[in-house]
Amino acid sequence: MAVDGQNIFIINWFQKKIIKMIIDSHVHFWKFDPIRDAWITKDMTEIRKDFLPENFSLYLKENHEGCIAVQADQSDEETAFLVNLAKENPFIKGVVGWIDLTSDKLEQSLQNYQSEKVIKGFRHIAEGEQIGFLLQKNVLNGIASLHQYDYTFDILLRQHQLSDAVKLSEKLPDQPFILDHCGKPDLKTNDLKDWKFNIAELAQNPNIYCKISGLLTQGKWNFIDEKAIFEILDFIFSKFGNERVVFGSDWPVMLLGGNYALWLKLISKYVSQFTETEQQLFFSKNAAKFYNL
Repeated sequence: MAVDGQNIFIINWFQKKIIKMIIDSHVHFWKFDPIRDAWITKDMTEIRKDFLPENFSLYLKENHEGCIAVQADQSDEETAFLVNLAKENPFIKGVVGWIDLTSDKLEQSLQNYQSEKVIKGFRHIAEGEQIGFLLQKNVLNGIASLHQYDYTFDILLRQHQLSDAVKLSEKLPDQPFILDHCGKPDLKTNDLKDWKFNIAELAQNPNIYCKISGLLTQGKWNFIDEKAIFEILDFIFSKFGNERVVFGSDWPVMLLGGNYALWLKLISKYVSQFTETEQQLFFSKNAAKFYNL
């Protein structure tokens, strides 16, 4: 989806009107490969192409401080790709890469990555794994190693898998975790009983943050259900508070459900109920703290 003048106008207006600074905590970059990126199916025409920093930079105006680049492929090459992009584009403030958590050479890899200060943490696309994947002994041991090197871990799971996140946090209570996309609540059925239970359990751990991101694609694509999204946000903020929630877009995946300007407008409308200090925590300071920017 192209970034037209009207969208840029809306983005600029909201940035100047409501907030001082934005760090988008969840942005992807890729050079589209139909084999490697098979998850991008043929019906996802909006994102079956390259998305690189020069595309995202169109959103970066005076109030947009930068972003966190998050892995979208499970390979060491992906991490290197994002690190190189960050070196070339200073607005990429941090990288959440991929690492083989079960490798015998994990410790060596983590030591080698210490020289790449832009790497802030790692993620595994666990939503594509069987329930229980994150709780396997070798995976648990791998995640536990991250804490020794001051790395965070992004938890990417769907609603029906969230009990794994609860158990993971109980086994590794000191590891800094951040839950991607609010744990992907099912906005198609709005059957959120289990989601609410697990979110409430997760939020009790002070080392777990939550990304307000990715919600445009959890319901019917290209239909913005403001009421349903605001109910999700009500619950997230009531459990995590204002100091453990961070703004993210999930660009460019979010283009399947809308566009950047619409997402920023929707989120800005919701957080307008908060104080300026609380809004700044949400839009930038919480991300800066969690990812040690």
